[in-house]
Amino acid sequence: MQPAQPFYREAGSGPGVVCLHANASSSSQWRALMERLAPDFHMLAPDSYGAGKSPAWPIDRRIALRDEAALLEPVFERAGPGPMTLVGHSYGAAVALVAAVLQPARVSTLALYEPTVFALLDAESPPPNAADGIRAAVAGSQRALAAGDGSEAARCFIDYWMGDGAWARTPDARKGPIQESVANVSHWASALLGETTPLDAFAQLQMPVLYMTGSKSPASSLGVARLLTQALPHVQVVEFEGLGHMGPVTHPDVVNEAIARFLMEKRAG
Repeated sequence: MQPAQPFYREAGSGPGVVCLHANASSSSQWRALMERLAPDFHMLAPDSYGAGKSPAWPIDRRIALRDEAALLEPVFERAGPGPMTLVGHSYGAAVALVAAVLQPARVSTLALYEPTVFALLDAESPPPNAADGIRAAVAGSQRALAAGDGSEAARCFIDYWMGDGAWARTPDARKGPIQESVANVSHWASALLGETTPLDAFAQLQMPVLYMTGSKSPASSLGVARLLTQALPHVQVVEFEGLGHMGPVTHPDVVNEAIARFLMEKRAG
């Protein structure tokens, strides 16, 4: 059987940089960063399972974060031949971390905005814990989907990450694609809450890491940040005052500036 092939965007030349998007988003999230860095880097941005133009989630098996990384293997290959940088936001940042653990020699640098490896919170302390909020949001979305109300499912998910009323303020042109994407919420939750990579494995990563957070982000992603920023041995932490978990989407110029500065510094050595 032909392996699933991801869709990806590509621009520029130089050291490879692969950008991984958040849930309810797609590779288009990184368009501005790609344009900014293309003069100096070989930029690639794939769509994950069920997003954009990549394959739908398989119905015959449970997908883990390592399976998401496996889907992106053709993109990682194209980023070579030297070690690549992985840029990720939320779910995409979680995939980037797992990909780095699986093949650390292949990754030179990580730039992450709030990876959502919620399983780390449950491993530290069983519920109730900081992941309870996202569990409740997922449960609300699942109930709405079971009732055939895709809009309510999207509201539960988007309002959790962006604040009450965020879904209502979302432009109508963007609501359709987001609503379709949120149909995958059970898959996302399974991958993130069921991830088996222990904190100790992330603590073995030796590449430089830019770890970005927002001061207004939910307890779940900030709880993961607390654990990972203590564990990663070569981490530079940047907190954006006034931004939330969706900072790369709501304030791309601010976040992209930090990523670009970090990558140019590491490239200069």
